[in-house]
Amino acid sequence: MGGEGGERPTPVSGSPDRTGDRAAAASLIDGPVADLEVVWPQSLVRHEAVELDDGRVLGIGEWGDAEGDPLLWFHGTPGAGLQVPPDAPAAAAARGYRLIVVERPGTGWSTPHRYRRIRDFAADVEQLAERLDLDRFALAGLSGGGPYVLAVAHDLPERVPAGAVLGGIGPTVGPEQAPGYTRLLPLVEPFLRHVRDPLGGMLTPLVQKVTPHANTAFEIYIRVAPQSDRDVFDQPEMRAMFLHDVVTAAARGFAAPIHDLALFARPWGFSLRDVEIPIAFWHGDADGIVPLSHGEHQSALVPGAVLHVKPGAGHFAGFTVITEVLDHIDAHWSDRTNSI
Repeated sequence: MGGEGGERPTPVSGSPDRTGDRAAAASLIDGPVADLEVVWPQSLVRHEAVELDDGRVLGIGEWGDAEGDPLLWFHGTPGAGLQVPPDAPAAAAARGYRLIVVERPGTGWSTPHRYRRIRDFAADVEQLAERLDLDRFALAGLSGGGPYVLAVAHDLPERVPAGAVLGGIGPTVGPEQAPGYTRLLPLVEPFLRHVRDPLGGMLTPLVQKVTPHANTAFEIYIRVAPQSDRDVFDQPEMRAMFLHDVVTAAARGFAAPIHDLALFARPWGFSLRDVEIPIAFWHGDADGIVPLSHGEHQSALVPGAVLHVKPGAGHFAGFTVITEVLDHIDAHWSDRTNSI
């Protein structure tokens, strides 16, 4: 249900014009990113802000079929409203989906805000859905967006037919703690909580200084990344999207990604065992950032969940499975308005 006949929201008064930021980011980075405006975001329907009840705004980037069934897409950490696989807009449009990337507080258009726990995001998404006149909507989240998929699925089961978690981090504390090095995160949570704003402020000018060399830094990462991640970013459009989005997100500072890390290190506010809607997990077995153990652990806890392991794939396997994600949603959303 995509709000048939309703008025579409417009950027709220006082929202910054991000067009200049996007162009500046593209011009600063050497290599393929400099051609971003040519090779990539021409299918962007809009990138703007939607006001919530308390005056804060959430940014959205919208792609695909403007009248399609909504799929809310939660970006990684860091990330912003342009962080979608380059083939996702066309795939969504071809199958009647309205792909809406939701920017978390302090990222992109969104007003900085401090949640106490991951679950608090669900209330904001519910308000956003009301503003956009969305009755039901599917969910998908990459990496750091994964916990937010599960939180919204937990709190709004009557509105969410299905969800997808792509390389998502699992709980790092409590009885549902996932195995792996991420168990160390709770040890640094008090530090992150107290320094996220000053540290974010200090990192921002540093990131701005290295921005012109972002492509070089990316090349260094690719040399040590799993072969599957190298294959993913061999596509100029994919590399351009990823670098451009991260740099654009960083223009607002790094406090928001640090706050994400602090939230990952706390109890999420709900049990994975109480998530009622169909959830599918995708995870690369060569993921060195979020270990496969997180996908295995979470899929074992969420009732009825399925896990798709991608052999030899690294952390960015989630950028390659949009068709599988849409298949999963189609299978569980039988009364879609715009099924093709």
